[in-house]
Amino acid sequence: MANVLLTLIMPDDVAQHVEDLLLSRPDLVPGFTASSAEGHGAVIPLVEDTELVAGHAPRTVIRTVGPEEAKREVLAMIKRELPNANVFFWIMPVIEAGRL
Repeated sequence: MANVLLTLIMPDDVAQHVEDLLLSRPDLVPGFTASSAEGHGAVIPLVEDTELVAGHAPRTVIRTVGPEEAKREVLAMIKRELPNANVFFWIMPVIEAGRL
């Protein structure tokens, strides 16, 4: 099965819960990278005063590569365990991956 890149974008207060889920399933996610981001646009609710002033909301981005079937299982797990988490995602094909 071909590898894909799963990208998850979520509010910062959800990130630790998602990371804990991913860490609990090394069979599906042997590793991932998390980084900070800023959410912009009409679909990003600005709640805090600092967000309203800055015009963006803090977000966490998590990326992981692996077999498509495993990444779809990850999505199902997040949906089941954190049904209102407000996680945006996409899956993209990976042409090549490895270590140098």
